[in-house]
Amino acid sequence: MKKHSVFIVLISLIVALGGFLLGFDSAVISGAVPFYRGVFGLESGSLLLGLSVSAIIFGAMGGNFIGGILADIFGRKLVLIMTAALFTFCALATSLTSNLTFFIIARIIGGLGVGMSILVAPMYIAEIAPREKRGTLVSINQLNIVLGISAAYFSNYFILQKVTDPDLNWRWMLGVGSIPAILYFLLLYIIPQSPRWLALKNRDEEARKTLSNIGGEAYAAQVFKEIKESIGKSEESSGINFREVFQKKMTLILIIGLGIAFFQQITGINAIFYYAPMIFGMAGGGQDSAFAQAIILGLTNVVFTVVAMFLIDRLGRKPLLIIGSIGIMISLSIAGFAFKSAKYSISDNGRVKILQEASSNKESVPADLTILENGLNNLANKAYDSELAFFKDVKKEIGAGNYDNFKSVILENSISMNAVLVLIGLILYVASFAISLGPVMWALLSEIFPNKMRGVMISIVGTWNSIVSFSVATVFPKELEVIGSGNTYLIFAFLGFLTLLFVLKFVPETKGKSLEELETILVRH
Repeated sequence: MKKHSVFIVLISLIVALGGFLLGFDSAVISGAVPFYRGVFGLESGSLLLGLSVSAIIFGAMGGNFIGGILADIFGRKLVLIMTAALFTFCALATSLTSNLTFFIIARIIGGLGVGMSILVAPMYIAEIAPREKRGTLVSINQLNIVLGISAAYFSNYFILQKVTDPDLNWRWMLGVGSIPAILYFLLLYIIPQSPRWLALKNRDEEARKTLSNIGGEAYAAQVFKEIKESIGKSEESSGINFREVFQKKMTLILIIGLGIAFFQQITGINAIFYYAPMIFGMAGGGQDSAFAQAIILGLTNVVFTVVAMFLIDRLGRKPLLIIGSIGIMISLSIAGFAFKSAKYSISDNGRVKILQEASSNKESVPADLTILENGLNNLANKAYDSELAFFKDVKKEIGAGNYDNFKSVILENSISMNAVLVLIGLILYVASFAISLGPVMWALLSEIFPNKMRGVMISIVGTWNSIVSFSVATVFPKELEVIGSGNTYLIFAFLGFLTLLFVLKFVPETKGKSLEELETILVRH
């Protein structure tokens, strides 16, 4: 049995490397944004800046939509190999281009890989895993996602220290992701096809052989019988029937799937991860400090994802979701009130530091510096208790160009707030997400859908998840600009409260039940 356990863990680790690439590609952009923004001439707080970041999620919508369908037609393994190729292309293309349009297109193409990987990898692992280990093994994929996020923050910080040229450092940040992507492409040829997919395609001997390698002959005989009985309950053993997905008997499953996918993203997790250095910069930290604090978030994400892996098959899915949603609500309220209580004033000393920084910026021109100096003189020693009012006057006095170029350094030398409280709030937020909505959602989605329709239903729900994620990440810079940081995080906190209500009302406990048992329970015949 020990040999079988090693085999299943090895397969899960290989497949979950896609999660690492997903996390890396998603988070690495956070370090690149401050530098390519200037190269591409993107305005601070613009929707185009948000689109350059969220383009990968836009692509993920397409990947979500086709991923499950392709996985049902061609098999989980081939789709995963395709994702590895797409990850490789995205890393190389975005790091080498100087054209904004091609940059966005490359991230959309990479997003196709993200969308397919985030659905098909946990689906594959759930279909090969013994029921008593399923939650833990599926969570390996989520662990690798957060390891990828953390690795991206470390990589960005390291490159920031070693490559000082602002036109090269962001290229290195994005390009290094091609190395694990190529490794993933090669390793995927080792794994077998999913036994449940093989059974759906009537490749019974291959299915039995894979199940035997996973758990032995007795295990293979029992599970193969359950799979074939489940398939036999459907009028067809293969094919995609969208009409059946939306039948009345599927209502509860759709509510659970679409609801949990909505709340996972609407509470702002990708906004935090994609813009982490910028967020900490808005709390008054310098560039190195902001990148270092992003690393802390990444490490927190890893630690509490590991905690979730130990608890998901012990404590259960629903208790973790309840604990996490309460934590999200409290932690984002802390961050929101910290920003709401901030004060802003440019002192004489702060004015000197801003001008020194501006003078050393090679993009500045004398006319801009003159306007900047005059504007700072007009703003000197004025006190503000509103972030929006402060930056409205700053932009008016120093001009839009100076505002975009020097907003971060002005903020660093004008804000007075409890930045430690922001860090604590965001650490608690990431910890709460990492033990709940992060790993538990994908475990639930890989469990609650019937065998016959798992691919197409995961595609539908995953596409919806990406639409919500894309919307949040795209509007986040504009949201900060229009309603302010404090109000933004308080809105996310309220959505955390709604998440709690949804979980209490609709989400069932799935631990310890086979996929076939869950189908019998949740499908209202």
